[in-house]
This record gives sequence, C-alpha cells and structure tokens, in this order.
Amino acid sequence: MSDSQPPETEPRPGKPASKSLLGRLVSRIRPEPENREDIRALLETAHDRHVIDDDSFSMISGALDVANQTAGDIMVPRSKMDMLDISKPLAELLPEIIETGHSRFPIYENDRDNIVGILLAKDLLLTITNPSIDLRPLVRPAVFIPESKRLNVLLHEFRNNRNHLAIVINEHGGTAGLVTMEDVLEQIVGDIEDEFDEEAEKTIFQTGSNNWRAMGITEIDVFNRAFNTTLPNDDYDTLGGWITAELGHIPRRGDTINREGLNITVVGADAKRVLWLNIQHDETSLLNPSDAQ
Repeated sequence: MSDSQPPETEPRPGKPASKSLLGRLVSRIRPEPENREDIRALLETAHDRHVIDDDSFSMISGALDVANQTAGDIMVPRSKMDMLDISKPLAELLPEIIETGHSRFPIYENDRDNIVGILLAKDLLLTITNPSIDLRPLVRPAVFIPESKRLNVLLHEFRNNRNHLAIVINEHGGTAGLVTMEDVLEQIVGDIEDEFDEEAEKTIFQTGSNNWRAMGITEIDVFNRAFNTTLPNDDYDTLGGWITAELGHIPRRGDTINREGLNITVVGADAKRVLWLNIQHDETSLLNPSDAQ
C-alpha cells in the first residue's frame, strides 16, 4: 500500500538577501574604505561627530601608524644608551644600575659597538649572597634588528619571542640605538609612565635659594628653558657634552665655566663624562627651574 503522504523534499537553499535600495545608494555615495587613507578619513569623521572619543581615536590612529614607522624612527640613539662593561666588577657597575633604574641593560665588551648580550636587573638578585659572582653566565643573548624594521613586525616578534628589548644596528653593522616593547606600545597608547619616570625625567634640582644641581645628561633645551639661557644645541644634546667641548678636555671636579650670568661648576665626574654640576646665578630674575621640568 502506497503512502498517502507526499514524499518529503529537501528545502531549497535560500537566496542571499539583496541589499536594500537605500543600502545600495549609500554604498555608491560612501564606498567602503580601500586603503589606510580612507580608514583614517572615516576615523576623523567619526571623531569629529563624537562617535569615538579622543583616546579611542588616538589609539586607533596609532595602531595604523606603526605599520609605517620603523625602529629607526623611535629608537633611543646610541649616545643616550645606558650600557654596562662586562669587564668591570659588579661593585663598579651597581651604582650605575641603581642610578638609571632600568630593568634591562645592553652589555658590551671592550668597545660599545661590541654588544655581547643583555643583563636583566632581576637576575642580579642572585648576587645578593655572592657579590663576587661572575656576570657572564647571567648575560642573555641580544636581539639585533635593522633600522628599517617595521614597528608592527617588531611588535609581533616581541610578543612571539617574549623579548622586550632589541639592539638597532645601522647599515655598516654598528650600534645605532635600542628600542623596547614599551617604546612600540607607546606609539599606540601614548606615554606609559612607571614609578621611575618622574624622577628619571627630572635632571635639575634646587638645593638653595640660588643654587641648583644639574645632571650631566640634562638636555640643553631643558637647561635653556629652566635658566632662560641660550646655550647652543646644534652640536651637542646634553649639558655634559657642551661643557666638555667648552673645556677642551674631559671635565674634572672643580672645573668652572661662566656663561650668561651663570657659574657652572663640575662637582661630579668620572673618567669619561660629567655626572653632576652646580649652578649659581647672581640675578634675581631667574626663572625657577622647577617650573620648567
């Protein structure tokens, strides 16, 4: 006996819904973005119309920018790198390690271009019970990258390889600078301040009504703003570099220079550089340096 029910048939696949007339008109008037410039234009429009706030706009724009930036664009230059000489005993290195407050240090041997690895400050905890420990086994391999390395690629490598610092080399194989994961992230989210940043940025300290101490690494632009001076910054970036050129030799404790009403005296130096200077001024119209920091 045949089944009286009609045989079941498979449902026909539905056709994709076509765009509405309004949707087609909008797509013709405002086409989908095809490149970064189109995306940026849309972002700016959304920002202008308060669809996204300032922070969101800044971060999304930063994320787009890292694809066009290179390590050479944001690196800390070689002249400002804090590096440690592996041939020195730990007792000599500790003051510098403590003063800078970094968590990672490039390690060199004999020549600053001969970087042999990276030392993590946390690994120095092992030296608490043995201050004469050999640092060489604690040195980790360094990562070297060219100046042309794109930041988006570098960030991907940092994450995959669990590295936080890379040494940037120039076309001749010499050290050009260094870049950290934090440097790359700051291009996206803005400045990331930690507990050391405020003190690290401040290099001029008032010690009396007319006395100041300035670190040798004080940038000349910062010094000029603080003391209303016009020290040249064409050939040198730091106060220590400028005073070395003025004296014509590595400054020694007690060396003094008078410029623009200021008495600048070296009160701390080592065999290679100026560490601290004392500043005095005879006039009362001096801008308070604390206002310029």
